[in-house]
Amino acid sequence: MRIELPSKWKQYMSRIIICILLFFLQNTALLADEKIIHTIDFSGQENGSAISWLKKKGFVFELDANELNPRFENDALVISTENQVAGLFGLKFEPNNFIHGVKRVRIIWGVNKYPNGANWENGVNSVPIAVMFSFGTKKVSSGLPLGIKAAPYFLSAFIGEKEGLEKMYTGKLWKQGGRYFSVAAGDQLGNTITTEFEIDHKFKNVFNQKDTPPISAFAFQKNTNNTVGGSEAFIKKIQFLSE
Repeated sequence: MRIELPSKWKQYMSRIIICILLFFLQNTALLADEKIIHTIDFSGQENGSAISWLKKKGFVFELDANELNPRFENDALVISTENQVAGLFGLKFEPNNFIHGVKRVRIIWGVNKYPNGANWENGVNSVPIAVMFSFGTKKVSSGLPLGIKAAPYFLSAFIGEKEGLEKMYTGKLWKQGGRYFSVAAGDQLGNTITTEFEIDHKFKNVFNQKDTPPISAFAFQKNTNNTVGGSEAFIKKIQFLSE
């Protein structure tokens, strides 16, 4: 038995189909415009210590990074501590490997335990996890005498609990060449967060520069100084995008 739909219903169904097709075409075009220039992927590793893997990839351990127990768990790189510790894992690119033309960075990460007491609003500049992007090779004063710890311009994104969402902060050092952004806020324990961190526009506006230099280094870090109870966070992947 064949059922013939009224002409009005036929027109209605045709419009729905056209809308669906347009939706998929628009989203396909957006995906085509999105170009991934470079990826740092921490996922897909067997559970266990990540120290040897990080060193093979060229990461340098700074401050008390070893005490952060870097390890692979549940398809992510995890860093944690029960004490007051500051550690940084840095990856410096060779000039021929600088990442050019980056407009934004996508970070897939999260926090399992916030450091109790961390609050940039109150001057406690501690973070469960942060990622830092350095630009070019020109070094800017850290604020210390004799050029100590001078470093290239950098932007750092971190997951906060008490800080304002998308709020920009200046640290106690590198006031001329560094800025920190709270890209997630509130209690998001255990959630996997996808952050779209726009850097080209931020760099030009914050540092009053005409052009954004290529990314010359990358680092991720944890700082639980001046807090209690320790902290745990994870990171899965970072993608550098041209759009």
